[in-house]
Amino acid sequence: MALLEKVKKTILEYRLITSGDKVLLAYSGGVDSTALLHLLLELRKEMGFGLYLAHFNHQLRPEADEEELFIRERATQLKLSLTVGRANVRQEASRQKLNLEEAARVMRYRFLEETAAKIGATKIATAHNLNDQVETFFLHLFRGTGPRGLWGIRPKVGERLIRPLLEVSRAEIETYLRQNSLPYRVDRTNFDRRWLRNKIRVELIPYLLEEFDASLLHHIKILTKIGQDEEEVLLSLGQEWAEKIIYETQENLCLDRRRLSSLSPGLARLIIREYLRQLRGDLRAFTFRDVETIFHSRPGQTLVLSRQVKLRCEEERIYVLLTESPPSFCYEWEGQNQLEVKEIGIVFEAQTKIKTTLEDLNFDDWQGAYLDSQKVSWPLVVKPRQPGDRYQPLGSPGRKKLKEIFRHRKIPWFLRSQLPVFWSKGEIIWVPGLPVAEKVKIDRATKEVLHLRIIKGNFPSRFQKPGDSTIDDCNSPDLEGGV
Repeated sequence: MALLEKVKKTILEYRLITSGDKVLLAYSGGVDSTALLHLLLELRKEMGFGLYLAHFNHQLRPEADEEELFIRERATQLKLSLTVGRANVRQEASRQKLNLEEAARVMRYRFLEETAAKIGATKIATAHNLNDQVETFFLHLFRGTGPRGLWGIRPKVGERLIRPLLEVSRAEIETYLRQNSLPYRVDRTNFDRRWLRNKIRVELIPYLLEEFDASLLHHIKILTKIGQDEEEVLLSLGQEWAEKIIYETQENLCLDRRRLSSLSPGLARLIIREYLRQLRGDLRAFTFRDVETIFHSRPGQTLVLSRQVKLRCEEERIYVLLTESPPSFCYEWEGQNQLEVKEIGIVFEAQTKIKTTLEDLNFDDWQGAYLDSQKVSWPLVVKPRQPGDRYQPLGSPGRKKLKEIFRHRKIPWFLRSQLPVFWSKGEIIWVPGLPVAEKVKIDRATKEVLHLRIIKGNFPSRFQKPGDSTIDDCNSPDLEGGV
């Protein structure tokens, strides 16, 4: 099958792109992203989507600036819109005490998410391919993993992140580039054998293909597909039980210990994983040891887990031991100057402008909110949520508790106390991560739009739902940490 048709088949099978989408391609100038760029150029008219480019310069290699220049020239030649981000990843890794690879991943995807929000992109495309999938399979196997780690990378994560090349081998991609004489850049660090992934890529897979199984890539592709599909069934079962066993009190997220201890180990582990996901937003850096620590806990124990999580086990329940008090603040904001909420490290700005069309507004509940200026009364009161807080979100038939909306939106428990709640005239009008209130929405009668937005600092804008992979499986140093 021609490569173009193969990629088109993947797009249609997994519904990666639909007519009217605005696709933001993460373009590094390398082999894979160059192939994906030109394949999407071939498909965009037929499938009716827009194409935009984004490049993040990590400033880690001497040739990084040359690669950025190459990418700028290609974007100009192809008449495509390009957004470039630059950051000193090494410095940021040191500041946040992250390894270099993890810091690069976090900053790269934050840039992609912010760029997507800015231009109104509905999809973010990355060029992970079948070889990446197989490399990830062995990487997780060697580092220790559960079944989910073996199932590897998914074609689609959430509603926005897509991987159209995931069923295409690197050999097919290289052949496509040669046949079409397409220019690209080579990242020499991909061949540095000091890194385990590179040793798997350069030594192990070629050896297995030649000495054991010429169809290795195909066989692992089938295995991961079956595993991902069957995992959906298991997660559905786990979710049903999780709703009975995981519960919230006014100030804590708890596990019903008696019910949990009555379950089989496999089902109990699914529920514990879901508990950790709800607690922290994802499973990154949690390990099998963490899950087993909870599963085998006894009343009276304090459980010390990864990511500075401490739990307390009692006869009836397991709950979080809070190591510090949630932030406490209350500001009155007139909107003329910036609002710095020092307690959480976030700075807000308020701008007003004449309404044009909704298409000109880049909606992202985590970055800001658009409201009808005439429906807002100043000053705004900004403070953390309180027990019983409720409001009517945009499009909702009635008022709901913030706690219920947070749960529905999969916002992790640890973050909820940090989110500032914006009040106007005694009514909640917005919380970062949630829609604006129905009563201040923009409608046909709106003449002036008020834009509340974050200009410094940020909240995590993506959390795992059951079944999601981490956002960058291929480069995660310890994806799922063996959980």
